[in-house]
Amino acid sequence: MDQKRLLLAIALSVAILLGFQALMPKHPAPVATAPVAASAAIPTPGTPAADLGHAVMSAEMVASEEAAPRAAFTANRLQGSVNLLGAKLDDLVLRDFREERDPKSPLVRLLERRTDAQPYYVQFGWTAAPGGNVALPSNETLWASSGTLSATSPLTLSWDNGAGLVFQIVIAVDADYMFTIDQKVINNTGSPVQLFPYARIRRDYTPTVAGYYVLHEGFTGVLGGTLKEQKYADNKKAGDQHDGIGLQETSTGGWAGFTDKYWLTALIADSQSEQVATYRHISDNGDRYQVDFLSKNPVTAAAGAEGVQRLHLFAGAKQVHLLDRYEAEDNIPHFDKAVDFGWFYFITKPFFFAIDWLNGILGNFGLAIMAFTLCLKLLFFPLANKSYRSMSKMKLLAPKIALIKEQYKDDSAKQQQAIMQMYKSEKVNPASGCLPMLIQIPIFFSLYKVIFVTIEMRQAPFFGWIHDLSVIDPTNVFNLFGLIPFDPSIYSHYLHLGAWPLIMGATMFFQQKLNPPPPDPVQAKMFQFMPLIFTFMLANFPAGLVIYWSWNNTLTILQQSFIMRRTRLSAARVKS
Repeated sequence: MDQKRLLLAIALSVAILLGFQALMPKHPAPVATAPVAASAAIPTPGTPAADLGHAVMSAEMVASEEAAPRAAFTANRLQGSVNLLGAKLDDLVLRDFREERDPKSPLVRLLERRTDAQPYYVQFGWTAAPGGNVALPSNETLWASSGTLSATSPLTLSWDNGAGLVFQIVIAVDADYMFTIDQKVINNTGSPVQLFPYARIRRDYTPTVAGYYVLHEGFTGVLGGTLKEQKYADNKKAGDQHDGIGLQETSTGGWAGFTDKYWLTALIADSQSEQVATYRHISDNGDRYQVDFLSKNPVTAAAGAEGVQRLHLFAGAKQVHLLDRYEAEDNIPHFDKAVDFGWFYFITKPFFFAIDWLNGILGNFGLAIMAFTLCLKLLFFPLANKSYRSMSKMKLLAPKIALIKEQYKDDSAKQQQAIMQMYKSEKVNPASGCLPMLIQIPIFFSLYKVIFVTIEMRQAPFFGWIHDLSVIDPTNVFNLFGLIPFDPSIYSHYLHLGAWPLIMGATMFFQQKLNPPPPDPVQAKMFQFMPLIFTFMLANFPAGLVIYWSWNNTLTILQQSFIMRRTRLSAARVKS
């Protein structure tokens, strides 16, 4: 049974090691530097999806784009401008977030112009039914604007096609990150007209992604009630096989767009509107990516009347409470899944709420994590208490086990039988030491997700040298904690070992000393290396996670020491 217990513990440790290694980032994808392409055309309803007009922008087109008039705006949490050439929202900055913690660091820019290094923009338009002979706005259409966009007033873009139709795009924004878009066609002709509104988000470059297996970055959305995710590479591969279409689905309501680690740009259909949503890859002197919504049913404008379709655009930070509010108020299905809570969603999201609530009380996410750990300890106290009591008894039984092994050293079957009989009579479970580790695995993974993927943890400070709980401990023992002006981690990430990982390793070492050692000396040596292995492994994980592990170990040491002391006193009273 000792051998089985040992093998189980080793298997669990190896599984954790391999799992953690899988969580570490791979080499990020390079940023495309190819010339910027012109916008792709939305396919005409009823025909195969064929994106048109991918020619590289000429010097004249670039000059025209740069000289185009703009409608600038400043809202509560956003600022930017709308390009009146082609009706593009291609300039958007988040006023509450900076690239770095330095207050002089630039604000986070979410959307960029087609002439910038990383073109990322949203565009709205119309397409006609097959055979329809209607002059429609295009990428070269220059729109007129009226009003100033703010949290209290909308911006209206207008274009008259000269044949009796006036197209309007009315853009409103709330106090946070939600735009409301009304696409209107005013029919001044003598006959009804049917048109199909569309909206698209274009990313004319391949973003640099973090490369973590536990973090999705790329296409995302909930269509037909189901989460639809696709990485850039997977979209490109699928698009190469299906005329550029990586995924296409008809959905009533729903949302889709691009997600980064902390930011989201997504189109949101009205809950009663039926849309054809498409994830595209466009190959033209580089890789371009597009999410578009095309109305499944035409908007009809009777003679002398207007037709309108409403949709929403979210462009901002993926704050959990804000996404939940939008989900409830605007009937957006599973909008909180824009945050990649992962497979353990049912654990991870409640963990976030608990830590966020504690942060509201304590005013520090690091203290909130420590308080949350204490709450978990109290919750699992009966289970852990039973396990540690059994382990303490096993440590006291070590001399008896040694005598049995000496007595039956030539008969392993009788040796195991005698040991098991002793375990039974002493009411000891030899596998009890594995129970706390089994409990810790989903807790650790879920807490890792909370710290890593939620923007609330971004740039959240602790005390001392920890200024951001979501990144690794910045100190390094290999350069004497900054005394030597040299960063050895540029050669290998294993050469980065901060102060908190060292603290964690020390707590793990002392915790190990409280557990009964394996009877075999070789096995005991193997286990002695576990704290060292985990110290180096966790050195490249977010500081908040290492603080959690260190504090959890400390609480375990206190709990085990208390239980062992009580067990020894009980044993002494029995003997007397």
